[in-house]
Amino acid sequence: MRPPLLNPLFAALTVLPGVGPKFEKLYQRLLGRDSPPRVIDLVFHLPSGAIDRRARPKLNEVVPDTIATVAVTVERHRPNPPNRPRAPYQIVVADETGTLTLTYFHARKDHLERTFPIGALRYVSGTAEFYDGMLQMVHPDRVVDEAGFAQLPLVEPVYPLTEGLGLALVRKAADAALQRLPEMPEWQDPSWVSREQFPAFADALKALHHPAEPGGVAPETRAWTRLAYDEMLAGQLALALVRAHIRRPSGRGTAGNGHFRKKIIEALPYSLTVSQERAVHDIVADLEKPERMLRLLQGDVGAGKTIVALLAAASVIEAGRQAVLMAPTEILARQHLHTIAPLAQQAGIEIAILTGRERGPTRKALLDALALGNIQLLIGTHAVFQDEVAFHDLALAIVDEQHRFGVHQRLALAGKGEAVDMLVMTATPIPRTLVLTYFGDMDISELREKPAGRKPIDTRTIPLGRIGDVVAAVGRAIEHGQRVYWVCPLVEESELIDLAAAEDRFAELKVRFGDHVDLVHGKMKGADKDRAMARFAAGETRVLVATTVIEVGVNVPEATVMVIEHAERFGLSQLHQLRGRVGRGGDRSTCLLLYRAPLGETAKARLAIMRDTEDGFRIAEEDLRLRGEGDVLGTRQSGLPGFHIARPEIHGKLIGAARDDATLILSRDPTLSTPRGEALRTLLYLFERDEAVRLIRAG
Repeated sequence: MRPPLLNPLFAALTVLPGVGPKFEKLYQRLLGRDSPPRVIDLVFHLPSGAIDRRARPKLNEVVPDTIATVAVTVERHRPNPPNRPRAPYQIVVADETGTLTLTYFHARKDHLERTFPIGALRYVSGTAEFYDGMLQMVHPDRVVDEAGFAQLPLVEPVYPLTEGLGLALVRKAADAALQRLPEMPEWQDPSWVSREQFPAFADALKALHHPAEPGGVAPETRAWTRLAYDEMLAGQLALALVRAHIRRPSGRGTAGNGHFRKKIIEALPYSLTVSQERAVHDIVADLEKPERMLRLLQGDVGAGKTIVALLAAASVIEAGRQAVLMAPTEILARQHLHTIAPLAQQAGIEIAILTGRERGPTRKALLDALALGNIQLLIGTHAVFQDEVAFHDLALAIVDEQHRFGVHQRLALAGKGEAVDMLVMTATPIPRTLVLTYFGDMDISELREKPAGRKPIDTRTIPLGRIGDVVAAVGRAIEHGQRVYWVCPLVEESELIDLAAAEDRFAELKVRFGDHVDLVHGKMKGADKDRAMARFAAGETRVLVATTVIEVGVNVPEATVMVIEHAERFGLSQLHQLRGRVGRGGDRSTCLLLYRAPLGETAKARLAIMRDTEDGFRIAEEDLRLRGEGDVLGTRQSGLPGFHIARPEIHGKLIGAARDDATLILSRDPTLSTPRGEALRTLLYLFERDEAVRLIRAG
């Protein structure tokens, strides 16, 4: 149950004066809600800037195109002529140094006459500009008399807006929302608050919504940093509770004797890298412990995660138990099968694949063999979640491309056996800040080196105007027996436009290269996609035109050229993933990034980083700096919790402190029942991490 103290904040936004049903939908859009907006959503809708009305120049000192607040006397009205209703209504005002024309369109004459009586002193605030050599102000923001000026805030916040909601409306509603802030208990450690000079929670919110100076609304301020830390602590505490809950069911220590692993390592055409050896060692040690394993294995494209996963699976199979490896797409599942099958065969491990394609008697025979324990390692897609899929004794679940599956799916897979250990893998190197934010419930292994023999990829940026040169280069590559990926632009709004771009490019290249060219895209049936990939892998076709479906997991060592059209439209991590499709064999590889000039600053920086480095971890850090955390992890699509208040690129350095704080709190007060623990429960509800509180109650 949410503490009653917070009820005023979780009330519908329509309880605020001036926010009727008419505006509710607009606020819903502004605040990014799928359901009706609440008071708390507006409280956390922080200003993006501020208007400074402290400057009080004389009219001859006003700087054009800036906001000025001037004290003026009303001299005369110039109403628009009756025969020209669209002409503006103008009022001439003056001080001892000059005159200013106030201009109103579609205004009511009686209202303006009441607001500006001739001879009255008025304080007028707005953007001044020159028009026909005359200083004028169109629709001033504020017009007040002497008494009104005494009440006027001289620094006013500016909020992000949406069409139909003006600044004055949002300001008024935000003020009303702040009135509902209750007296909150202090959930932060007093010595930490004192060291960081943090204001109290409510004071921090008031300081941002009512800034004393224009810089008072910056994310670097102590007020904003305090709120960012609160949000991070709520996230880390929730993760720590989830971790304690997942770990609490004692695991079943599974100790293999190493004979399958030995055979697999002997069958490899190369030796393991140092970080692969370390990862295998840590995983095997985890599997032997009586607590459940929950480990994230992150490594760059081609760093050898699949081999680590196979060796982990072999470890539990040696002990007579089973493992499952689940991938987000059928192409990727079959890719894993292709890598793993020959090695498993050498070791004598029975493996099978289960996707939507296995049907009828074949599927029944497979499920029977799995239930009897005759299949030791199952590779599959979402199909492995289905109720009728039963294991004889599942010990280890391996999930590939972790961020495409939610926590619930992870837990559903873990429910397929007794105390199942979990290994999740991602080929998108994730910045440390975000690892702690999203995967703080996991231990982490990183594969930092590339496997031996990998050559660097020559990355070049080429303007689209030189596409003829690129097509000629593709022709030369084909003559030398090489294979080429040609990725077409990403258009976020529409898969159909993506598809149209790919189909047009396919048609143009087919005219030049005939049957050497093939097409693969997301709208194709799985079997057709796989056939197109198989033709390319076998060398029947030499150029594969694709949308981004080839981003993850396709392994064709003979492919040595990657062309990415409109590279400026892709995020850094995605460009890096695509580039990783080449450079997998012994030959030198090239990646050509085609862009439309002129480039914006961010796009220019992005392409420069791609030229400078192939280190996926550095690229991920830069991507975070340039784009923010939502895009790096694809949180928009994957349902991962993004931050409302914290900006990882600014506040990221605090995440370690929040994680340590959460760990310490739970070691001393696992049920959050001390006075600080009770206050922290309020924090969890405030930032909607209620699930974590339910875990405490569930024990």
